[in-house]
Amino acid sequence: MLLRHWRETLGLASRDYFHEWQISVCFVLALAAVLGPMMVLFGLKFGIVGTMIDELREDPAKREIRPVGSGRYDRAWIDALAKREDVAFVVPRVRAIAATLEVGSARSPRILSLEVIPSAAGDPLLPPGAPAPRGLRQVVLSASAARKLQVSAGDGLEGSLVRRFHGHKERVRLPLTVVGVASARAFGRDALFASVQLNEALEDFRDGRAVPQLGWRGTPPQSRRYTGFRLYARSIYDVAGLEEAFERRGIEVRTQAADIETVRRMDRTLSAIYWAIALIGLVGFSLSLGASLWANVDRKRRELSVLRLVGFRTGDIVWFPLVQSLYTALFGWALAVAIYRAAAWGINLMLAPQLDAAQQVCRLLPQHYLVALGLTAGASVLAAVLAGLRAARVEPSEGLREV
Repeated sequence: MLLRHWRETLGLASRDYFHEWQISVCFVLALAAVLGPMMVLFGLKFGIVGTMIDELREDPAKREIRPVGSGRYDRAWIDALAKREDVAFVVPRVRAIAATLEVGSARSPRILSLEVIPSAAGDPLLPPGAPAPRGLRQVVLSASAARKLQVSAGDGLEGSLVRRFHGHKERVRLPLTVVGVASARAFGRDALFASVQLNEALEDFRDGRAVPQLGWRGTPPQSRRYTGFRLYARSIYDVAGLEEAFERRGIEVRTQAADIETVRRMDRTLSAIYWAIALIGLVGFSLSLGASLWANVDRKRRELSVLRLVGFRTGDIVWFPLVQSLYTALFGWALAVAIYRAAAWGINLMLAPQLDAAQQVCRLLPQHYLVALGLTAGASVLAAVLAGLRAARVEPSEGLREV
């Protein structure tokens, strides 16, 4: 019985809505005129700020934390740092003056003096899934160094370094194997990524200490202290916290925290502005739709009273403005989506030459469409409440007295 009443109410409300299609179209156009520009505005906000945040996330340099000056860090301190949840990657560094190597290849007449950067598995500057350098023979070259030496993964190199030991100049040579090439976007300078073990060997040789694994003679090895470290935060949102942690320990570091905070502040500001505009627009539309539905109920008091006379209950009558407002919400939302898609296509096409292939200035995710539909339906239901209460007060005899 209840289902039959509800089906009849829905059918009558639908037929009435589509019968007076001119008024219904006006309601739909009014909603689309409010919702469409808001979707375009949010698409611009999400596209621009989202692209900036994505670039921050994808750029390892934004997550890097570099110590200023030289310190004295032992291996236990570095290992404890690596166990922090907000640290994604950390390796110790030897002195910068010791971390250089002259490198040549059989394919190129050039001899490059390369910066040797300590690396290991999980290094953000290396291609994802690519092998990391291990041991004393494997290296990864930067893109510019590989191009100048005309080598690629699997090719051989010859490294050489010089020291003055016991008053005599001494040069040693070190055969190396290229196991990978870092992308130019990740690292732009001429450099060579090597294991911490190889970095330690280069420092030991220059300091006159022996490196038995390579047959380099010298004084016995001593306990090691590192002058610095390479550290990358787990995410851009962990950079500021790590910077504060180092400052509390008295370690001065250099980070991109200011740039990250600028983008996050912009996101918060634009979000506040957008939601203020959206709230004003939705409230204005709700009041306008509510007033229109109220007037529609007054205009159809006779018809509603006749429905009461033929057996429709008060609850059934209340559904009339509610169903019609939901139709307006659905069709208005669909038209607003079409307006947004057309505007977004034009904006992205116009700015395409200034963007990367995968970037979009104006974009929305599927969940954003659903949120817009939910908010629109909610605002329409609120607008229909007053009209529904007005319809509930229609007495069965009112319409007959007007005849």
